[in-house]
Amino acid sequence: MKNPVLWSGIFFYFCTQITYTMKVPFKPGTLIYPLPAVMVTCGDCEENYNIITIGWTGTICSDPPMCYISVRKERHSHDLIMKNKEFVINLTTEELAAATDWCGVRSGRDYNKFKEMHLHTEPAQVVKAPLIQESPLCIECKVVEVKELGSHDMFIANVVAIDAEENLIDKGTGAFQLNHARPLAYSHGKYYGLGEKIGGFGFSVKKKK
Repeated sequence: MKNPVLWSGIFFYFCTQITYTMKVPFKPGTLIYPLPAVMVTCGDCEENYNIITIGWTGTICSDPPMCYISVRKERHSHDLIMKNKEFVINLTTEELAAATDWCGVRSGRDYNKFKEMHLHTEPAQVVKAPLIQESPLCIECKVVEVKELGSHDMFIANVVAIDAEENLIDKGTGAFQLNHARPLAYSHGKYYGLGEKIGGFGFSVKKKK
């Protein structure tokens, strides 16, 4: 579409077709969904390696790269992360959905989660906590601050290394193609696949050729 006026008119038309309904009051709560459902590994030796499934996680800074996880004090992994000040965020896939859920409802005090879920450890580049070999992307983190918030403590961390599955890296562009791994999402107590691609960053202002 070479005519910018015509393109703007078409874009405006589609924007005006977006439907809406009236809002009603709803109780305050944690309703920012969907989220990644990640398996976080912690511990500093094989005897205390553990996995905890986390929904409260995300990016908080691009430069330097930083992220966070929020963990309840009573969870077994809380003390391990507090002691070692490091962890690994292992992204999950549809294939890992059952293991992801199980590791979130069972305690490392009672189970060896790697053994029970037939998952395999892999040495990290920087931290002592292990990677999950079956994860397509593992984010090694070192804690720089702990914030006590209420039900959860937030572990704010620097990203110190990334471990990516080689066959998901585009050989031409070097881009990591997580969508090819069928990533897992979590929304209000349920797990989902991502569905179809709608657009890319900036697609709403990109001129048609």
